[in-house]
Amino acid sequence: MTRNDIIVIGAGIIGISTALALQASGLSVRVLDRKGVAAEASQGNAGAFAFTDIIPLATPGIMRKAPKWLLDPMGPLSVPAAYALNIAPWMLRFWRASWPDRFGAAIAAQTSLMSFSRDALERQIAAVDGEELILRDGQLQLYEGEKEFQASLPGWELRRRHGVEFTCLEGAGAIADLQPGLHPRFTHAVFTPGWMSTTDPRIWTEHLARVFCNRGGLIDTADIQKLEQQGDLVSLHTSSGPIIAQQVVVAGGAWSHHLARTLGDQFPLETERGYNTTLPVGAFDLRTQLTFGGHGFVVTKIGGGLRVGGAVELGGLKLPPNYKRAENLLQKAARFIPKLNTNGGTQWMGFRPSMPDSLPVIGRSPRAKNVLYAFGHGHLGLTQSAGTAELITALALGTTPSLSITAYSPTRF
Repeated sequence: MTRNDIIVIGAGIIGISTALALQASGLSVRVLDRKGVAAEASQGNAGAFAFTDIIPLATPGIMRKAPKWLLDPMGPLSVPAAYALNIAPWMLRFWRASWPDRFGAAIAAQTSLMSFSRDALERQIAAVDGEELILRDGQLQLYEGEKEFQASLPGWELRRRHGVEFTCLEGAGAIADLQPGLHPRFTHAVFTPGWMSTTDPRIWTEHLARVFCNRGGLIDTADIQKLEQQGDLVSLHTSSGPIIAQQVVVAGGAWSHHLARTLGDQFPLETERGYNTTLPVGAFDLRTQLTFGGHGFVVTKIGGGLRVGGAVELGGLKLPPNYKRAENLLQKAARFIPKLNTNGGTQWMGFRPSMPDSLPVIGRSPRAKNVLYAFGHGHLGLTQSAGTAELITALALGTTPSLSITAYSPTRF
């Protein structure tokens, strides 16, 4: 076969993980990205492998809350007024995904992918000698009062039925045993001991990329403008001329649907704009990841410091960042963690590719037999990266994936 057995478009965590898995199967692989390794969402996320996060954004009854999103630009799930008309078609699909029949199916599909991805991650960690970049400290979900805690219990019961292990805590003392220094307003918590994270998502992605290159892989910069199936080959049109490959994997995150459109494939992909502030070493003695679900943000250990971020702003790729969101989250964190040192932080905003049903697109293009899609993971790209890589590799080799991918099909919309 030629040098370019397969080209992976995208050098984020999905693309690099996929390239590694393809390479391990014996294929020669080249990665192309317009900016480079971990240049977008893969460098600034919270670093969590959120395998317990099986509940979609589109929950039953969520559309009753929609008017509040426009009125609260600082809320945990918001739509900027300037983008409301643009996102209307996506919101209709989001609403349909929240119906009980679709919601239950989405939870089942998400649970299956999470379980598969957890096992795949362990295989990946071993294959790249990456344990020193992994934290296994669990996660603490915090609640303000009995009412908020009780409201969360149906969701936890759903997780229990799908095999998620957790422990409920009541009282400031019980919470302080796991994480001292929190405001006493948090009276209840749920601890998930199996929660994992990476010490730094950028460094983790770069580590995988380095292993890939050391084993003979190539990573280049290219601005790909169009894809075209030409017989049994795929032509990638770039500003410096065409590149030919036998197969192509589109793993370009929030930009993937633009490339798919050049083949005639249409996807209802929108952009979750995530905001955070990364604080330097010494900001606070964090023992486990903290999740403030009622406020839509987390506090995690990153590179020796802390990262405070989260929330969902459905605002597309072109609106300027609203860093007041990052400032608002940091101010809340300071109230919730009284001894948190908020000085010296670095703000960031990244684009996360989001499908209406919170499930990724994993499968073969219906219009180009040699193009595979691996995008749309929302805020779960890092979590599902190793699993997605193994599924795409099976498809590229012409074998049956060990997990049914029907729920993630490119044709489901």
